[in-house]
Amino acid sequence: MYQFFIEQENITEDGIWITDSKEVNHIKNVLRMKQGEKVTLCCQQNGREYVCAIAEFSPGGVRMVIEDISGETRELPVDITLFQCLPKGDKMELIIQKAVELGASAIIPVASGRSVVKLDEKKAAKKVQRWQEIAKSAAKQAKRTKIPEVGSVRPFAQAVEDAAKMDMLLLPYEDAKGMAHSREVMAQVAEKKTLGIIIGPEGGFQEKEVALAVEHGAHAITLGRRILRTETAGMAVLSVLMFLLEEE
Repeated sequence: MYQFFIEQENITEDGIWITDSKEVNHIKNVLRMKQGEKVTLCCQQNGREYVCAIAEFSPGGVRMVIEDISGETRELPVDITLFQCLPKGDKMELIIQKAVELGASAIIPVASGRSVVKLDEKKAAKKVQRWQEIAKSAAKQAKRTKIPEVGSVRPFAQAVEDAAKMDMLLLPYEDAKGMAHSREVMAQVAEKKTLGIIIGPEGGFQEKEVALAVEHGAHAITLGRRILRTETAGMAVLSVLMFLLEEE
């Protein structure tokens, strides 16, 4: 069953209306759905999931008739923000897609000292718009009940300041203490409400960046004896967190 996201204002007395032109085109012309076919609609404001049938196509959009309402959430109990230092090429698209699938609440692109990619304000804005669409698509596929936000690109120092406001901050780093220390740190995550993860670029963190993060309360952890690529490290941490935090 296909899934779409709606706003609270789309819910009316005569059903739920899909009015976004892109979504209407996707339903009508791409998927070629017909009257009576069922879809799942998720409202981020109230956290509900609606099973609906297509009632009609009109110039104003697509009207859905509600058949069932579920209050079930597929979100993790801890809000996890992935601070991802900008990687080369189109790796960021893959990182965002998988981070959304694994339960991240937000993804923040970070310009670090060893980031090869340099984006001016105009290019960064276009990239973020593209990345947000990828996050939305991944949220649909994973049947999330909310669309994770892709934030604006920010310098490493600002990202650390933002991350320090969270209940806990993790910094995967190849020179961190052994796995015993990492397990001790990970054992504390269930007690938190907000959690940040900072992932370095292809060249890794600069020493001064690690020092800055630790000064702001980051827990440097190791992910094992193998060196992981930047597009793998975030997925590895999120996978462990999903396993630890997923509720019955």
